Amino acid sequence: MRHFSFLPDSVLAEIFHRVPETMGPSSDPELLAVALGATLYSPGTRTTLADDVLKAGSRGCFSQVLCLEDSIPDKELDMAEENVLDALRTLNATHGHQPDSELPMLFVRVRNPAQMVSLARRGGDALNVLTGFTLPKFENDTGLGQRYFDSLAEIHRFREADDATKSAARFKLMPILESPSIIHVETRTQTLTRVVEVIKKHREDVLAVRIGATDFSSVFGLRRPRELTIYDVQVVASVISDIVNVLGRPEDGLIITGPVWEHFTHDVSTGSGHHSGNLASLSREIRLDHANGLLGKTVIHPTHVPLVNALSVVSHEEFMDASDIVNADHDGAMASSYSNKMNEIKPHRAWAERTLLRAAAFGVAAPGTTFIDLLEASPR
Repeated sequence: MRHFSFLPDSVLAEIFHRVPETMGPSSDPELLAVALGATLYSPGTRTTLADDVLKAGSRGCFSQVLCLEDSIPDKELDMAEENVLDALRTLNATHGHQPDSELPMLFVRVRNPAQMVSLARRGGDALNVLTGFTLPKFENDTGLGQRYFDSLAEIHRFREADDATKSAARFKLMPILESPSIIHVETRTQTLTRVVEVIKKHREDVLAVRIGATDFSSVFGLRRPRELTIYDVQVVASVISDIVNVLGRPEDGLIITGPVWEHFTHDVSTGSGHHSGNLASLSREIRLDHANGLLGKTVIHPTHVPLVNALSVVSHEEFMDASDIVNADHDGAMASSYSNKMNEIKPHRAWAERTLLRAAAFGVAAPGTTFIDLLEASPR
């Protein structure tokens, strides 16, 4: 897998200073977490699920979630489970043994630990194309978080005992923080403390942490309009700030992804290519995600994928700053290579290291290349 793999070498050479790296299941998990980019959610009831995954991957989607939780009515759950398993069987049969497969990193959003185990047992080697699971309403006040990790350990035990699955990569989990006890100020600190404790205990099993802003908003009966960002909804912005404060410390190496953008339009051909006025607020929110320490974003429409990924590419100026800081032979300060800011070696080092990791995942834009250029080069 490689971001922007749909572009011919001649175009890559023109718009990139450094092209994105090729990645796979054995790549550094921290690099894979940074590389998630736009994570596209698809309801497990879609009848064309396998084709949808392949189509999304060919157009630049690097990570996708097949959802069995809130997007599925209870009465359709059994059908959705079988539909997801059938899609995974198809994908494993057609693409599971291709070393150069362009399949996105695939996750299943489950409802509870028991469902996760049941799907793994029923799916067998079909789940070899799966990267892992996303875990809704994640908390550990009730021990739920630990039960998810216990279930994952059970899954790994029986898969390692099966010749058809024992050589497959171990699954990764992506907890979703969205429970009321996290947004309620009187319980937030205790809940987040217990979350970070259980994640640290099982750090090798966690790829990234996701934020469920829709559930947070629903606690107060709120829904942001398309012209505003989630950071304009102050009660949700405050909990994002605290999540980053507790879980986003550089020494822990956890990647926290941006909350879902739930608006879309079928008319994305106006304005500058993909970047119609309807995507202006999404663009602003992605920039605010980055400024607040969040990488990647949950999206619910394929038209959002190119914008999220284009804005994830490291600019040439950022790359020069980060490289200068990491490679400095002193611990003081110096003017940037672009002569427009001061780079301080110690305070800016964690930012620089994270930026170079993002550069490996998404590449470095050539001088003068903007995200609009990257967006225009993406499939429509």
